[in-house]
Amino acid sequence: MPTEFAALVAIDWADQKHVWALQKAGSSERETGTIDHTPEAVEDWASGLRLRFGGQPIAVALEQSRGPLVFALTKYDHLVIFPVHPTTLANYRKSFRPSGAKDDPSDARLLLDILTLHRDQLRRLNPDTPGTRTLQFLVEERRKLVHEKTRYSNRITAHLKMYFPQVLHWFDVGTIISADFLERWPSLEQLQRAKPAAIERFFLDHNSRDRERIAQRMEQIRKAVPATLDAAVLTACSAAIGAWAALLKQVLTAIALYDEKIDELARVHPDYALMNSFPGAGSALAPRLIAAMGSQRERYQTAQEIQCYSGIAPVVVSSGQQRWVHWRWACPKFLRQTFHEWALHSIAYCPWAREYYEQQRAKGKLHNTAIRAVAFKWIRILFRCWKERKPYDEAIYQRALDARRPKTQLAAPAEELQWKNVAGFLKIAIKEA
Repeated sequence: MPTEFAALVAIDWADQKHVWALQKAGSSERETGTIDHTPEAVEDWASGLRLRFGGQPIAVALEQSRGPLVFALTKYDHLVIFPVHPTTLANYRKSFRPSGAKDDPSDARLLLDILTLHRDQLRRLNPDTPGTRTLQFLVEERRKLVHEKTRYSNRITAHLKMYFPQVLHWFDVGTIISADFLERWPSLEQLQRAKPAAIERFFLDHNSRDRERIAQRMEQIRKAVPATLDAAVLTACSAAIGAWAALLKQVLTAIALYDEKIDELARVHPDYALMNSFPGAGSALAPRLIAAMGSQRERYQTAQEIQCYSGIAPVVVSSGQQRWVHWRWACPKFLRQTFHEWALHSIAYCPWAREYYEQQRAKGKLHNTAIRAVAFKWIRILFRCWKERKPYDEAIYQRALDARRPKTQLAAPAEELQWKNVAGFLKIAIKEA
């Protein structure tokens, strides 16, 4: 039993009520109980532990590193949280319950076993700076909104193909102008009944001021033919398009607000100049790289830790004469996506990254596999720059690459040749000086 903590606590969290198990230092006896998931109940429970153990530190094991209960407990300085991965607990449970039987009290006791016997394998929760954590939350939520934008755009596209496919050639579905257009004229019949001046004014109000392009669209609208005359399809699809277009506008507005807030926070972050110096890390990916690496330089000791944790490094399964390499399944998906997208964008801006990608493709690697290989190299460079707080310099890295490449043999100076008579035969020989 570790002596630096007055007690060890494990909590099996739930939506309405949490089950806890407690073991005091120097004792083998365990206590159990429950906590209602309300701020008042958590306050009473945490305050009771503070009074009982005189404010001494108490280790708390949880199956999550973020969530309502974690955020509720981090405000108490006498509670030291040790996150336990759910897979760790699930595999530990299988060791003692092969049948798969489980309940909340037994899971709390198993968590307490892990905390008691294997605490050296756990990492205590050490929250990053408020600015970095705010950026982490914002970029993750923005990505969710982008997924929603894609989902709504796909639904609109599917409906338009059934009754109004011309819009797909006039606009890029997923933009404000297309959503406004469909809200105003959800069908071809309504569009063709509108006055040409009103349609032209719509384009001008949405900063589409190419007169030739406007005239071309007006001509296409005049000559357009309905894809179907089925009244049921027209009525149902028009109603659906109006609903999805309104939702798409709200999502696009929310994304714009998130972009503004993220850019404002990222530009005042100490690592913004460093992350923005990398090829392909623009206004969207530089804040995500800040969120990916965080501000705590002591968190990672080697680049390999980041490569493995993010899921960019493959997993090697070896047993006897069998060997299997596959990509990492259990990893933070958003973190892996960040490095993957950054590597993809870097190919257009970085010569060596593009060359390395083409080398991987020439070896027969799939596109995504080659991109992960590029990300694998980028993480090593990023880690070194991040540790030393130095922006990326393409010239320095290019010189390092050139130094590692095998030196080609210098071409010998051209020799002057001549015909020479040897034993009555003519042969070509080097001309003597």
